[in-house]
Amino acid sequence: MGIILATVNQKGGVGKTTTAINLAAYLATYGKKILLIDSDPQGNATSGLGQNHLDLEKCLYDVLIDNEDASNVIRRTSIVGLDLLPTSPRLAGAEVELVNEPERETRLKAALAPIKDNYDFIIIDCPPSLNLLTVNALTAADEVLIPIQCEYYALEGLSQLNNTLDLVKQSLNPSLKIRAIVLTMYNTRTLLSDQVAEEARKHFGGKVLKTVIPRNIRLAEAPSFGQPILFYDPSSSGATAYESITRELLEADQLVSVEE
Repeated sequence: MGIILATVNQKGGVGKTTTAINLAAYLATYGKKILLIDSDPQGNATSGLGQNHLDLEKCLYDVLIDNEDASNVIRRTSIVGLDLLPTSPRLAGAEVELVNEPERETRLKAALAPIKDNYDFIIIDCPPSLNLLTVNALTAADEVLIPIQCEYYALEGLSQLNNTLDLVKQSLNPSLKIRAIVLTMYNTRTLLSDQVAEEARKHFGGKVLKTVIPRNIRLAEAPSFGQPILFYDPSSSGATAYESITRELLEADQLVSVEE
């Protein structure tokens, strides 16, 4: 049975979409069957995998609003084993249109139920807010992955996210759990990055992955070429870090054996 993993943080610019794209790509290279769902109306995960919003006949909006079969919307990517359920700016309207709909929080969960077992991991890239689209993702998910930027105020707002997770667990998804916390945009030249990392590990312990994602210009450039860092610059420090994070996540569940 596949694992549905939501990458979530209500703060923007923390590397959430970068993490979703690159984790999905590296998992696919380990032979896993992956579906990446772009649940952010900005569509950065869609364009980051080389898909053009203007070429989309259907997207996640049609799945949530018109009950379109998700399998009819899913696209294959250039990466073997990695599929994409894309989005377009139309998704922004779903927030308003879902408000008065019955079972509005469980639309995505219902849509994924028929295809969940087709994948080892379904990764949902959430919007940078705690809105109805994010609630849908959290209701559908088995686990959440939280990227935290190694910057001032980074840990502020996590209490709000924790409150949202608790509310979803109480009323919609009792089995939801935090899979891991990823420290992103780590700058080795600043004391602040070390302080944020230390504080995160103090509060969340083993949930914080050992690998940190460095500030890396190649990571920032890759989406504009529609490529994960794995293909854009596999020797960069960003690529090395995301491969290491993928190994950490897989080894935690003993899903893959990695020789030292």
